[in-house]
Amino acid sequence: MSDKKILVLDIDGTLTNSKKEITENTKKAINDIQKDGHIVVIASGRPTAGIVKLADELDLDKFGGYVLSYNGARITNWKTKKVIYQNVLDNNMIGDLYKYAKKNDLGLVTYEDNNVVTGTRHDEYLEMEARINGIPIKDVDNFVDFVDFDVNKCLFTAPLDCAKQHEEAIAAKFKGASVYRSEPFFIEVMPEGVDKAASLDKLVNILGMKQKDTICCGDGFNDLSMIKYAGVGVAMENAQEEIKREADFVTKSNDEDGIVHVINVFIKEKTA
Repeated sequence: MSDKKILVLDIDGTLTNSKKEITENTKKAINDIQKDGHIVVIASGRPTAGIVKLADELDLDKFGGYVLSYNGARITNWKTKKVIYQNVLDNNMIGDLYKYAKKNDLGLVTYEDNNVVTGTRHDEYLEMEARINGIPIKDVDNFVDFVDFDVNKCLFTAPLDCAKQHEEAIAAKFKGASVYRSEPFFIEVMPEGVDKAASLDKLVNILGMKQKDTICCGDGFNDLSMIKYAGVGVAMENAQEEIKREADFVTKSNDEDGIVHVINVFIKEKTA
């Protein structure tokens, strides 16, 4: 399968356009390469429940694609729906994360089945997280007691003017976690060592393929690891400037079918 590629796609700002939709042109291009035996992977900070609709739109279940959710803390074989890898936070950390959120008046969520779970006040970013994923907010009276299940990710929401400072403070305080912003106002808290590249490397090995066979496309800070890991690292035209600098190739924007351009250049090997 050495001639086959693994096309890895971030969702927001990459696979979907500004309306949060996958265009028909992009769907067709992705469908065509799956028919040819290439593997398509969605890699997102979203919880698995927030990816279901898009993964099904792309027929990943039919063609045997994969979903890397929670920034790679969980890998799901979309054909079988079997979780083939996951990494979880130390549950003892939940209480301290909650205390930090309350002390600093930040939003904090985690995910249970088809719910965004919170014990903090709502802000526009917390509500955006629920809306983006198409799943409801579940308010609980005692967040720490309620969260007695495996947690792949917690997410702080913070005002733009102080999010960077909180990201740095949280990273310094919680040494046993991986902390970074996926959006200027979202601070992700993942199990230590988890990022999209680490998860993708596990999948590549499971599939018996090579790192050089990967084409990774993204636009945000949490895409940087997989863009640097990839055989071909692709930044969208609408990506953060830092991401563009690190990429091997800058494609068209998410509103100009940038993924179609990538498929044409690197998989179909023709100019768009």
